[in-house]
Amino acid sequence: MLGQTFRTAFEALNARRMRSALTLLGILIGIAAVMLTVGLGQGASAQITAQINSLGSNMLIVTPGGNAGGGGGGMVAFRGGMSADKLSLADAQALAQEGVAPDVAAIAPVATAYGNLRSPTTTWQSQLVGTVPDWAKVRARELSSGRFFTDSEVAGGESVVVLGTETATQLFADAALAVGKTIQIDGQIFTVIGVLDSTGYQMSSNEDDTVLLPITTYSDRFASGSTDVNTIYLEAASGERLSAAQQQVNKALLTLHRLSPENADFSVTTQASLVSTMESVVGILTAVLGGIAAISLLVGGIGVMNIMLVSVSERVHEIGLRKALGATPSTIRQQFLVEAAVLGFVGGLLGVLLGVGGSALVAPLIGVPAVLSIPATAIALAVSFAIGLIAGVYPAGRAAKMAPIDALRNE
Repeated sequence: MLGQTFRTAFEALNARRMRSALTLLGILIGIAAVMLTVGLGQGASAQITAQINSLGSNMLIVTPGGNAGGGGGGMVAFRGGMSADKLSLADAQALAQEGVAPDVAAIAPVATAYGNLRSPTTTWQSQLVGTVPDWAKVRARELSSGRFFTDSEVAGGESVVVLGTETATQLFADAALAVGKTIQIDGQIFTVIGVLDSTGYQMSSNEDDTVLLPITTYSDRFASGSTDVNTIYLEAASGERLSAAQQQVNKALLTLHRLSPENADFSVTTQASLVSTMESVVGILTAVLGGIAAISLLVGGIGVMNIMLVSVSERVHEIGLRKALGATPSTIRQQFLVEAAVLGFVGGLLGVLLGVGGSALVAPLIGVPAVLSIPATAIALAVSFAIGLIAGVYPAGRAAKMAPIDALRNE
């Protein structure tokens, strides 16, 4: 009996192919939009998480700015004077002292600016990063050739640099040829002693286009002697000690700056908190866009109901004839419900295929990977089936309630 019901439903839909196709379109577009939104949203979340994790292992990030002045950007008491929110090389050196932050394994202060580079054949502009040898360890970066500068070279303010892969390629055509060569930075001569492995873009920053140099050299030659730093990167001794390291760093800097927690002029962030924040933002955007896309699903469901009502009106005589031949109201109801459910399910299946294909096409264009979620796909199919089924309940009920004599008279 159920097989006969499905056969009759498919025959009825096939007899009205254009109408059925247009009805499918509403469900199809809605499901495809939801799949595209969810796929790109999950892909963006995974990409952000990977980028944050690639910054380093068990990393803490200290940046200027906290709660001072109600917003963290005002003037605050700083070592007995008045100063804008800032961090300095002295802060990093204080954190490195024995016993201050025992759960911190390595510290790398960073100061940045842009400089004009010149090689024998070309010119280029790149970001200058003044730092210390532990930077490579904290940021989990490797060298493709050469070496990193040493503590003695930092202490001596030597004219040595380590280049990012893209910077080396721009200056010497082949990054492998850069080590041992000299370049000019704002007219000053430096020797290239190493080239970093490529890592690409991280958090919207091209990590391959950079010039690393001893922080003392940076301070003397590009910061007029200033020891201010933009960021202090720290590596906890282990993942289990990350929270303890964060508390130790926070307490030490508050003491050093002579501030209360409410007036902190710095922020200490962990990878986990960065991931959580970014995933929250992406999740909200995905939910909003998914909600907008879901509206088209509702419109598609209304379209299914409308078409099924029209179908009931057109097939009154057929309904009456089937009832006169012994079809029960439940059989009639079942037939129209099956037709509506088939429209919903087929529309959902085509929508999933279109969403997956669309994600594969759109993802390379916007630089965000699309993630195919099996649970999301199953839910999309279930929702489209349910929409078709629910949309068919009222039309099927109307068809089932028709009296045979009234239906036969209608012709």
